[in-house]
Amino acid sequence: MECVVLAAGEGKRMRPLTAKRPKVMLPLANRPMMEHLVIAARNAGIKDFVFVVGYGEREIRKHFGDGSRLDIRVRYAPQRQQQGTADALNAARGSVENRFLLLNGDMILQSADIRALCTHEAPCMGTSTTDHPKDYGVVLVDDGRVVALEEKSPHPKSTIINAGAYVFDPGVFEKVDAVLPSPRGELELTDAFGDYIRDKQLVAQPLASWMDVGHPWDMLDANALLMASIESENEGVVEKDVHCSGPIIIGKNTTVKSGTCIEGPCVIGSNCRIGPHAYIRGATAVGDNCHIGHCTELKNSIIMPDTKIPHFNYIGDSIIGSKCNFGAGTKIANLRHDHATIRVAGKDSRRKKFGAIIGDGVQFGINCSVNVGAVIGTGAKFAPNSYIEGIIGENSSIR
Repeated sequence: MECVVLAAGEGKRMRPLTAKRPKVMLPLANRPMMEHLVIAARNAGIKDFVFVVGYGEREIRKHFGDGSRLDIRVRYAPQRQQQGTADALNAARGSVENRFLLLNGDMILQSADIRALCTHEAPCMGTSTTDHPKDYGVVLVDDGRVVALEEKSPHPKSTIINAGAYVFDPGVFEKVDAVLPSPRGELELTDAFGDYIRDKQLVAQPLASWMDVGHPWDMLDANALLMASIESENEGVVEKDVHCSGPIIIGKNTTVKSGTCIEGPCVIGSNCRIGPHAYIRGATAVGDNCHIGHCTELKNSIIMPDTKIPHFNYIGDSIIGSKCNFGAGTKIANLRHDHATIRVAGKDSRRKKFGAIIGDGVQFGINCSVNVGAVIGTGAKFAPNSYIEGIIGENSSIR
């Protein structure tokens, strides 16, 4: 059985993190989110993959290559203009011949659920449940069949949602040919399901474990979920008087200096320098070539490669891009005094603790203060003692 992975979109809701990489290549537990999905499918027994690529495809091709590193076979199907999910599937038309699995590349699935999906004949849709169905395509199910589908209804009739995982056969391409542009001007894959739903052919397969990574703050939940099952591994150097607890992965050529405390689960990449006297708390992933220095505290955060956080810094519940530099004493707030949920660019994150979203190459002077929910664009620069909140555009210079 082949697996088609839709990986062509930019992920505009993930800006500024996707300014220089496609959404599916954003790291979770120090691997691109799409790699976790591909490994789950591989472990379910699938060896042949077709990646539909577009925005940032060079990075995807460079990382996955022909798939041999992961013991799979990969072919690529370019979607040049990203005109919607139906158009994305259509890009794979010449690459599949039999029944196939179709997965959105920006979600977390378990191998057991993928195996369960693959037991069904086409067509089949994976479903999940949520307490905020307004954000998804809502599914009505009767006797195991999909009988109605509503896209992001303001008054959803169900808490069952479309999870973006399907089993199809090549007959689906005839349905795709009949799809017309939606009010958003896109060719929506779900608009191809009309005949399947009318004839009660579309099987609904509930998924036991599924997570959508639709917004930057969803990355923190996905990161924590993926790290919950890691086992400790040390390929670096841990000096005396370092306290470690819980599962921790330390990469090659990484040094953890004296006085540092690390509470797992935690993943630290290769060629990093940690400490002395750093404090890294649970559910934190530190990418390759990072410096986490003296009296710096990290908690429940994603730090992308080549970032320096060297002196007296605090970062909690945040996503930090690559090649950033934090001046001494710069800190990110992550909790409102009234304990209300934190809004990010006008959107409720539904999180009481959330810090900031920081793009690549951001430079902070000493003693900068970043307020909750800040979004800082790629290449922004801040003078010492800056107070930062709201949305800061790319390449901004605050003096």
